[in-house]
Amino acid sequence: MRDLGKGFGFLLQGQRWVGRHGRWFGFGLLPGLVTLVLYAGALFGLAWGADDLTAWATPFADDWSSPWLGLFRGFLTALVFALGLFLAVITFTAVTLLVGQPFYESLSEAVDRSEGGRVPESGLPFWRELWISARDSLRIIVRVACYGVLLFALGFVPVIGQTVVPVLGFCVSGYFLTEELTAVALQRRRLDLRDRLRLLRGRRMMVLGFGVPLTLAYLVPFVAVFLMPGAVAGATLMARELAPDTEGEPRPEPAADDPAAPAAPAAPAPAPYGFDKR
Repeated sequence: MRDLGKGFGFLLQGQRWVGRHGRWFGFGLLPGLVTLVLYAGALFGLAWGADDLTAWATPFADDWSSPWLGLFRGFLTALVFALGLFLAVITFTAVTLLVGQPFYESLSEAVDRSEGGRVPESGLPFWRELWISARDSLRIIVRVACYGVLLFALGFVPVIGQTVVPVLGFCVSGYFLTEELTAVALQRRRLDLRDRLRLLRGRRMMVLGFGVPLTLAYLVPFVAVFLMPGAVAGATLMARELAPDTEGEPRPEPAADDPAAPAAPAAPAPAPYGFDKR
C-alpha cells in the first residue's frame, strides 16, 4: 500500500513541477491539443454510428420482439462505445507522445536537470528515437487491444461484467498508460521495452497508484490535455525511482571527510576488461 501512495505522490509532484515552471506547462500543452481534436472527431463518429454498427453486426436479432431487441442492441452499443473509449484512453497518450516527441523529450530532460545529476541521453539521432517510440507504442497498443477484447467478452458475464471487469479495465489502462509515460525518460536511459516492462512489474502497486488515477482523470473531456505535461514530469520522477543506477544518475558517494563512510581499500584492484556495473 505504501507503493500505491508513492505512485500517486509522483503524479502530484509532476503536476506541481509544471505549476512552478509555467513555460514548460505551456510548451507541453501543444501536442495534446492537436491530438485532442483528432480524437474528439473519432469518438464523435463512433457515437454517431454505433447504433448502425450494432444493427449490422446482429442481423439475427431483427425479428426479436420489443423490448428485448432494444435492450440487447442498446447494451451492445454501450459496450462498443466503452471499448472505443477504453482504447482511446490508452492510445491518446501514445499518439500524443509521438506527435510531441521533441516537446516531451525536452520537458523530461528539464525535470532531470532540476533534480540534479547528469542528464541521461540516448545518443541516438531523432529519427531513430522516433522510430523506436512508434514501434514500442504499437506493441503496447496490440497488448492493450488483446486485453480490451478479453475484457469486452467478459463484460457479458452477469455480475462480474458489471463489477470486476470495469475495475480490471482501469487497472490495465493505468498500467500501460504509465509505461507510455515513463518510456520518455527510460528510453533516454537506454532501456528497451522488455527492460521497462520488467521494471514496472517489479513495482506494480506504484505503477497503479500513478496510472489508475490518471486514467480516471483522462475520462473527463479536455482534462488529459492539461494533465499531460505534469504526467510526463511525474513519470520522469518515477523513472528516477525505478532506474536509479542507470547512466545519468550515478550512485552518490560519501564525502571523504564523512566519519560514517566506510574506509576505502588500501589498493583496490582495477576491474578486469573494463567491467562496468551497468
